[in-house]
Amino acid sequence: MTDRRARPIAVFDLDNTLADTGHRQRFLERKPRDWDGFFAAAPDDPPIPEGVALALESAEECEIVYLTGRPERCRRDTLDWLTAQGLPDGRVHMRRNDDRRPARRTKLEILRRLARTREVRMLVDDDELVCEDAELAGFRVVRARWAAPSAALESAQEGEGRT
Repeated sequence: MTDRRARPIAVFDLDNTLADTGHRQRFLERKPRDWDGFFAAAPDDPPIPEGVALALESAEECEIVYLTGRPERCRRDTLDWLTAQGLPDGRVHMRRNDDRRPARRTKLEILRRLARTREVRMLVDDDELVCEDAELAGFRVVRARWAAPSAALESAQEGEGRT
């Protein structure tokens, strides 16, 4: 049952929604993909102004929740990055280190769990498949189209369940 007295939540993806991963795409373009290098470079991601502004604006009415496909082993770097960018405090949901399911499955599972007790005001994400599935499930979606798309990242999100 949804608690109508609690503030609604706004759910934000990280990679290519709040954090510009362009400088680390090179790690995904080689075979085999260098996942350790890709995630090790995440603390150097520049913030994406459109995403940061939307998160700050949303925090005026909503509790912010971060929902990322990054593995749990990246938690410390991720929390430090969020703080360094001045982003609102919020729970951070990450995938288990051994979870290789597509992002659209893992994220929708968490969205549904969140919606059992709270109003999910919106999901902000750059992954079209995540956005499509969330909309089909009845969630309001804001497509983060402010970063350059990456075919390597899209393949990794859907085919390899890595981010």
